[in-house]
Amino acid sequence: MSGEDSAVRWNMDGVEMHVVETAANGEVGDATNFRFVQRGAEVTCAYAGGAIVSGFLVGRLEGDVLRFVYVQSDQTGRLDAGESRGELSRLPDGRVKMTEHFNWFTRSGTGRNEFVELPRR
Repeated sequence: MSGEDSAVRWNMDGVEMHVVETAANGEVGDATNFRFVQRGAEVTCAYAGGAIVSGFLVGRLEGDVLRFVYVQSDQTGRLDAGESRGELSRLPDGRVKMTEHFNWFTRSGTGRNEFVELPRR
């Protein structure tokens, strides 16, 4: 790991999340599951469920923020992409919470989603 990566404060590797609050113009929901992988400050995530057939994000941790781009396909066959800024915090029980502010590339609009970590099995 580089010196920059050693300052990473969050460990998203193996974290599974779902959305508890979604924007009216968003497509993810409580049935969409997200599985994160982290190497240093680099984070990837595969997601699916609900309206989403398949999605993927790639990003980088910068302090308490995960900046990422995403691509996804939905049940109607639509392909979409956008960028997000996810503000990371902790719930009282220690699980990760992410407040996402997204901006579509492939359609108009912006929005906010709230993710929470699923309890570890």
